[in-house]
Amino acid sequence: MSQTLKGKTVAILVTDGFEQIELTGPRQALEKAGAEIHILSDNIDEVRGWNHDQPADTFSVDSTFEAARIDDYDALLLPGGVINADQIRSLPKAQELVKRADHAGKPIAVICHGAWLLVSAGLVKGRTLTSWNSLKDDISNAGGHWVDRQVVKDGHLISSRKPDDIPAFNKQLIETLAA
Repeated sequence: MSQTLKGKTVAILVTDGFEQIELTGPRQALEKAGAEIHILSDNIDEVRGWNHDQPADTFSVDSTFEAARIDDYDALLLPGGVINADQIRSLPKAQELVKRADHAGKPIAVICHGAWLLVSAGLVKGRTLTSWNSLKDDISNAGGHWVDRQVVKDGHLISSRKPDDIPAFNKQLIETLAA
Protein backbone atom coordinates (compact mmCIF):
# COMPACT_ATOMS: atom_id res chain seq x y z
CA MET A 1 0.00 0.00 0.00
CA SER A 2 2.06 2.88 -1.28
CA GLN A 3 -0.67 5.51 -0.89
CA THR A 4 -0.07 8.24 1.60
CA LEU A 5 -2.81 9.41 3.88
CA LYS A 6 -0.74 12.17 5.47
CA GLY A 7 -3.11 14.94 6.52
CA LYS A 8 -6.15 12.62 6.63
CA THR A 9 -8.03 12.04 9.88
CA VAL A 10 -10.32 9.07 10.44
CA ALA A 11 -12.82 8.78 13.29
CA ILE A 12 -13.53 5.31 14.68
CA LEU A 13 -16.97 5.18 16.32
CA VAL A 14 -17.35 2.59 19.11
CA THR A 15 -18.94 1.80 22.44
CA ASP A 16 -17.86 -0.91 24.87
CA GLY A 17 -17.96 -4.38 23.36
CA PHE A 18 -16.52 -3.72 19.87
CA GLU A 19 -14.66 -6.54 18.17
CA GLN A 20 -11.11 -5.50 19.02
CA ILE A 21 -9.38 -6.69 15.83
CA GLU A 22 -11.93 -4.72 13.77
CA LEU A 23 -10.57 -1.54 15.38
CA THR A 24 -6.88 -2.43 15.75
CA GLY A 25 -6.39 -4.00 12.30
CA PRO A 26 -7.74 -1.04 10.29
CA ARG A 27 -6.23 1.50 12.70
CA GLN A 28 -2.76 0.00 12.27
CA ALA A 29 -3.07 0.00 8.45
CA LEU A 30 -4.39 3.56 8.36
CA GLU A 31 -1.67 4.85 10.68
CA LYS A 32 1.00 3.05 8.64
CA ALA A 33 -0.36 4.86 5.56
CA GLY A 34 -0.05 8.18 7.41
CA ALA A 35 -3.58 8.85 8.69
CA GLU A 36 -4.37 10.26 12.11
CA ILE A 37 -6.93 8.23 14.06
CA HIS A 38 -9.43 9.45 16.67
CA ILE A 39 -11.59 7.10 18.73
CA LEU A 40 -15.04 8.54 19.39
CA SER A 41 -17.55 7.14 21.86
CA ASP A 42 -20.46 8.09 24.08
CA ASN A 43 -18.04 7.88 27.04
CA ILE A 44 -15.10 10.27 27.22
CA ASP A 45 -12.77 8.05 29.28
CA GLU A 46 -12.16 4.70 27.65
CA VAL A 47 -13.83 1.82 25.83
CA ARG A 48 -13.25 -1.91 26.12
CA GLY A 49 -12.76 -4.17 23.14
CA TRP A 50 -13.75 -7.80 22.99
CA ASN A 51 -12.16 -10.83 21.39
CA HIS A 52 -15.35 -12.48 20.16
CA ASP A 53 -17.12 -13.26 23.48
CA GLN A 54 -14.34 -12.36 25.94
CA PRO A 55 -13.46 -8.90 27.30
CA ALA A 56 -10.13 -7.64 25.96
CA ASP A 57 -8.15 -4.38 26.09
CA THR A 58 -9.23 -0.85 26.93
CA PHE A 59 -8.60 2.10 24.61
CA SER A 60 -8.53 5.81 25.36
CA VAL A 61 -11.30 7.88 23.81
CA ASP A 62 -10.36 11.10 22.01
CA SER A 63 -13.82 12.70 21.96
CA THR A 64 -17.51 11.99 22.36
CA PHE A 65 -20.11 11.59 19.65
CA GLU A 66 -21.72 14.76 20.97
CA ALA A 67 -18.56 16.89 20.82
CA ALA A 68 -17.29 15.56 17.47
CA ARG A 69 -17.60 17.72 14.35
CA ILE A 70 -17.87 15.79 11.09
CA ASP A 71 -15.88 18.54 9.32
CA ASP A 72 -12.82 17.46 11.34
CA TYR A 73 -12.79 14.00 9.73
CA ASP A 74 -12.10 12.65 6.26
CA ALA A 75 -13.81 9.30 6.93
CA LEU A 76 -15.62 7.25 9.56
CA LEU A 77 -14.82 3.66 10.53
CA LEU A 78 -17.46 1.50 12.23
CA PRO A 79 -16.10 -1.71 13.77
CA GLY A 80 -18.53 -4.46 14.64
CA GLY A 81 -18.94 -6.65 17.65
CA VAL A 82 -22.48 -7.58 18.64
CA ILE A 83 -22.47 -5.70 21.96
CA ASN A 84 -21.02 -2.51 20.47
CA ALA A 85 -23.21 -2.60 17.36
CA ASP A 86 -26.40 -3.17 19.34
CA GLN A 87 -25.62 -0.24 21.67
CA ILE A 88 -24.30 2.29 19.17
CA ARG A 89 -27.22 1.92 16.78
CA SER A 90 -29.60 3.40 19.36
CA LEU A 91 -27.49 6.48 20.14
CA PRO A 92 -28.90 9.58 18.38
CA LYS A 93 -25.51 11.36 18.33
CA ALA A 94 -23.82 8.37 16.65
CA GLN A 95 -26.63 8.22 14.09
CA GLU A 96 -26.27 11.96 13.49
CA LEU A 97 -22.53 11.61 12.79
CA VAL A 98 -23.01 8.89 10.16
CA LYS A 99 -25.88 10.83 8.57
CA ARG A 100 -23.71 13.95 8.33
CA ALA A 101 -20.80 11.97 6.87
CA ASP A 102 -23.14 10.38 4.35
CA HIS A 103 -24.63 13.75 3.38
CA ALA A 104 -21.10 15.14 2.92
CA GLY A 105 -20.09 12.14 0.78
CA LYS A 106 -17.30 11.13 3.16
CA PRO A 107 -16.21 7.49 3.18
CA ILE A 108 -17.96 5.38 5.80
CA ALA A 109 -16.20 2.06 6.29
CA VAL A 110 -18.13 -0.59 8.19
CA ILE A 111 -17.27 -4.14 9.10
CA CYS A 112 -19.28 -7.07 10.47
CA HIS A 113 -22.14 -6.02 12.81
CA GLY A 114 -21.17 -2.35 12.45
CA ALA A 115 -23.72 -2.09 9.63
CA TRP A 116 -26.50 -1.99 12.23
CA LEU A 117 -25.71 1.69 12.82
CA LEU A 118 -26.25 2.39 9.10
CA VAL A 119 -29.55 0.48 9.19
CA SER A 120 -30.80 2.43 12.23
CA ALA A 121 -29.68 5.72 10.69
CA GLY A 122 -31.68 4.96 7.53
CA LEU A 123 -28.63 4.88 5.25
CA VAL A 124 -28.85 1.50 3.50
CA LYS A 125 -31.91 1.93 1.28
CA GLY A 126 -30.93 1.38 -2.34
CA ARG A 127 -27.34 0.54 -1.46
CA THR A 128 -25.34 -2.66 -1.81
CA LEU A 129 -23.27 -3.81 1.13
CA THR A 130 -22.01 -6.83 2.97
CA SER A 131 -21.80 -7.65 6.67
CA TRP A 132 -21.81 -10.56 9.06
CA ASN A 133 -24.36 -12.89 7.48
CA SER A 134 -26.89 -12.56 10.33
CA LEU A 135 -27.49 -8.91 9.28
CA LYS A 136 -28.70 -9.93 5.82
CA ASP A 137 -32.37 -9.66 6.81
CA ASP A 138 -31.88 -6.33 8.61
CA ILE A 139 -30.16 -4.80 5.58
CA SER A 140 -32.71 -6.25 3.15
CA ASN A 141 -35.67 -5.14 5.29
CA ALA A 142 -34.19 -1.61 5.39
CA GLY A 143 -34.17 -1.53 1.58
CA GLY A 144 -30.53 -2.41 1.02
CA HIS A 145 -29.07 -5.13 -1.16
CA TRP A 146 -26.92 -7.60 0.82
CA VAL A 147 -24.16 -9.59 -0.90
CA ASP A 148 -21.68 -12.14 0.42
CA ARG A 149 -18.27 -10.71 -0.56
CA GLN A 150 -15.06 -9.83 1.27
CA VAL A 151 -15.48 -6.14 0.61
CA VAL A 152 -18.07 -4.03 -1.18
CA LYS A 153 -17.76 -0.41 -2.24
CA ASP A 154 -20.99 1.38 -3.10
CA GLY A 155 -20.32 5.06 -3.59
CA HIS A 156 -18.67 6.24 -0.39
CA LEU A 157 -19.82 3.20 1.65
CA ILE A 158 -17.24 0.46 2.15
CA SER A 159 -18.38 -2.72 3.88
CA SER A 160 -16.85 -6.02 4.87
CA ARG A 161 -18.08 -9.22 6.51
CA LYS A 162 -15.70 -10.32 9.27
CA PRO A 163 -12.20 -10.19 10.74
CA ASP A 164 -10.82 -12.53 8.06
CA ASP A 165 -11.67 -9.85 5.48
CA ILE A 166 -9.72 -7.05 7.19
CA PRO A 167 -6.81 -7.05 4.68
CA ALA A 168 -9.19 -6.51 1.72
CA PHE A 169 -11.21 -4.00 3.77
CA ASN A 170 -8.07 -2.03 4.68
CA LYS A 171 -6.86 -1.99 1.07
CA GLN A 172 -10.19 -0.63 -0.20
CA LEU A 173 -10.44 2.00 2.55
CA ILE A 174 -6.88 3.24 1.98
CA GLU A 175 -7.36 3.36 -1.80
CA THR A 176 -10.57 5.33 -1.34
CA LEU A 177 -9.01 7.83 1.08
CA ALA A 178 -5.93 8.26 -1.11
CA ALA A 179 -7.99 9.01 -4.23
